Amino acid sequence: MRKLQLLIICNLIFLGAGFTAHAQPGSKRVSIELQGAPIDSLIMELESQTGYHFYYDPTQFDSLRVSVSVTNVSLTKVLELVFANSEYHFAIPEKQAYVLLTKGATIKTTLPPGFFSAPAMDSLQATTPYYGDKKKTRVDASIENKLFEIGVRNNNQGPPSVAMAGYVRNIKSGEPVVGAVITLTNPSLSVATDQYGYYSITLPKGRNIISIQGIGMKDTRRQIMVYSTGNFNIDMDERVTSLKEVIVSAQKLANVRNVQMGIDHLSIKAIKQVPTAFGEADIIKAVTMLPGVKTVGEASTGFNVRGGSADQNLILFNDATIYNPSHFFGFFSAFNPEVVKEVELYKSSIPAKYGGRLSSVLDISSREGNKKEFAGVAGVGLLTSRITLEGPIKKDKTSFILGARTTYANWLLQFLPDQYKHSKASFYDLNLNISHQFNKNNNLYITGYTSSDRFNLNSDTTYGYSNKNASIKWKHIFNNKLTMVITGGYDHYDYHIGSDKDSLFAYKMKFDINQYNFKTDFNWYVHPNHTIDFGISSIRYLLHPGTYEPNNKSSLVARDNMEAEHAQESAAYLSEKWNITDALSLQAGLRYSIFNFLGPKTVNEYAPDLPITDDNLVQQETYAKNKIIHTYQGPEYRLAIRYSLTSSFSVKAGYNSLRQYIHMLSNTTAISPTDIWKLSDPNIKPQLGDQVSFGLYKNFKSNTIEASAEGYYKNIKNYLDYKSGAQLVLNHHIETDVIGTKGKAYGVELMVKKQNGKLNGWISYTWSRILLKMDDSTKGELINDGKFYPASYDKPNDITMVGNYRFSHRFSVSMNMTYSTGRPITLPIGRFFYANSWRALYADRNAYRIPDYFRTDLSMNIEGNHKIHQKTHNSWTIGVYNLTARRNPYSVYYVSENGAINGYKLSIFGNAIPFVNFNIRF
Repeated sequence: MRKLQLLIICNLIFLGAGFTAHAQPGSKRVSIELQGAPIDSLIMELESQTGYHFYYDPTQFDSLRVSVSVTNVSLTKVLELVFANSEYHFAIPEKQAYVLLTKGATIKTTLPPGFFSAPAMDSLQATTPYYGDKKKTRVDASIENKLFEIGVRNNNQGPPSVAMAGYVRNIKSGEPVVGAVITLTNPSLSVATDQYGYYSITLPKGRNIISIQGIGMKDTRRQIMVYSTGNFNIDMDERVTSLKEVIVSAQKLANVRNVQMGIDHLSIKAIKQVPTAFGEADIIKAVTMLPGVKTVGEASTGFNVRGGSADQNLILFNDATIYNPSHFFGFFSAFNPEVVKEVELYKSSIPAKYGGRLSSVLDISSREGNKKEFAGVAGVGLLTSRITLEGPIKKDKTSFILGARTTYANWLLQFLPDQYKHSKASFYDLNLNISHQFNKNNNLYITGYTSSDRFNLNSDTTYGYSNKNASIKWKHIFNNKLTMVITGGYDHYDYHIGSDKDSLFAYKMKFDINQYNFKTDFNWYVHPNHTIDFGISSIRYLLHPGTYEPNNKSSLVARDNMEAEHAQESAAYLSEKWNITDALSLQAGLRYSIFNFLGPKTVNEYAPDLPITDDNLVQQETYAKNKIIHTYQGPEYRLAIRYSLTSSFSVKAGYNSLRQYIHMLSNTTAISPTDIWKLSDPNIKPQLGDQVSFGLYKNFKSNTIEASAEGYYKNIKNYLDYKSGAQLVLNHHIETDVIGTKGKAYGVELMVKKQNGKLNGWISYTWSRILLKMDDSTKGELINDGKFYPASYDKPNDITMVGNYRFSHRFSVSMNMTYSTGRPITLPIGRFFYANSWRALYADRNAYRIPDYFRTDLSMNIEGNHKIHQKTHNSWTIGVYNLTARRNPYSVYYVSENGAINGYKLSIFGNAIPFVNFNIRF
């Protein structure tokens, strides 16, 4: 035993002599400049410049902010400057290329005095690390300090870089972390996970350190030794709620580094912070608080993006098309906030895989459900209740999430004026998602959604509408560079109106649209700086424009059924993203779409070069089932480019061309239950749009504050406007009451977002115009003598502010303010005598405006204690909608009374509306 001790001592002396001959630890020179940066930024810079690896507990350093500016000084000197007069310490072992960071205790990298003179031990024992005068229990090494081996050892052949792929998941629930960014410092490279949490990155062989950042997740990193191609799954912890919580969710550098522009990302946490009427978290209302997005007024769920009409927005929920995203007259959105995972709005740089709408794509995805354990959340408000259940069907393999909402609003309607006291309203929606992992290369996703609304306003007429959607997806991973997703689905929307108060005139009227869709999407990671997306899609439309029939056997109502419409819309696309240099990136895409209007159908044919009117009807021609009646087709181009002037400042530009083959016909400025949809046919052409955009993006204070300025110009062709006195419902010759116009939209959007700290949120300003023109006399009557006129949703100025202030971990306040110019209207300016009666004389179309809009909302969020091992967690939300009780006009109308024409303003919310909601998680 003594021989063994002597051998150990000799080796230590030999090693000690070697240490003295080695360069002093931490002598490498660095140059660095940071201002208020988190510790991660400092370490990434130091690791890049020195090759040293840093080991530390991120949770102990998450509140540290670093300000340092040095040139060509030693690593040791930099760390001394950074940690001076603080509780943080560092240690650099001799002849080692790593640094140890601690909080509180100081690590000694040399043996304490008297170590060799200590009494001899009978056996060799492990010693407790020396921390000066203070001893601490040894903590197991964190996963960040472990070295993971990827691929097969001794595989020295092949290329110097290989692909590594896998999933990033929430360690608590097993759900994928969408949009997580995996970054390699040297060489500089980063990729993001897709909607399934999947990533693929090409790394050089050898030792690498990757850092991982995710929305609402703790930043982490992994050390890996790459031998060959392999898979590597990453688990992430949820970020513990803190005073520095990120509220407006976006990756720190995404604002600057992403090649795409005109994209807004909202997490469900951000959405829940926005006060709304009756306190229910509302996805659509939160979206309307973003720059470039407007709404015509309260109680309207439809929204307008960069001068587009409400039907020019493609709203997707798990890739299913939602035609009416509203409940309860537009007071609530149709999406259960407890089921939704994230929301992305594309205003420009629309990916080539999307098509069919001119203005925007609102992509809403839901959660997959907890794969680890059963959980749930329930909420009760003044008007609605909801419950969500989730859990594993087979642990770590199969999970489900089920959500339901309903309302009990009839009590509130009793407070309306006497003529409305007997009104009734109800709605419900249901969500079910099931996900299953067969193996590491195959995943299956099944989703279903249904919603229904029914109401009447103190009349004998009952209104109702519903959405139904179902889809199934199969994701297959061919290898670490190529993936495929096949999706099949069915989407349905209908509305119905009925009355049976008078049995002799009882009627029911219905409309519905059905679409069967199929698509295949491929993603090919060709190279670390080169990605290709391609795929095909097809939609089969079946649309019933309207039926009107008796509601009972004794009704005298005459039956009127309009012919069904059939069409097939198909497309193929190819998109390529290329990081040419660290500063310059390019994304280009081509989508080619083809639309076939199909039989059976009887088509009206009109005299050429004359207005489409009943007087110019030449003949009607009948086509057989599945016969191609008319075809529209054409290319759609996508281009985006980004140039980074610095690491926090970039310039972007983009171009989009899109085609829309389906139109919404409505005599209101907002989406309403009685809107109908019309397919393009030989007499109604598809809408065409081209948009050019340009933007400047700058981050401040270590990327905690984002600023952006975007400008755009858009050309629109074949947008449908309506002739005076147009009849849209049950019109067998609808083409005679609509006019194809051309338009132009342009504007500037400014936005500043603060992401961290007690106070966070965003403020935005939008100046925009949307002008239409109908100057072709061969199409019918000219509007405003063929001059440009503002669209009915043109609102030039819009200012929005959303702010959140957290007093403590349990108490926070949220407030939003919004101001916008009043929308255009057409007013009567006189009268004239015609056909033995006085008629109103109207001004030019949309020549006047209703008063401007202003509203302030305030809410207080009170959370229960944050003890981890509680069985339930609860929270309260209390607030006031329309705090100033301003009577914002929704519309202005005129009534002839006693020989005079009097004007009135209609306000939806003319008073302040208090609300309270209680939520419980279990």
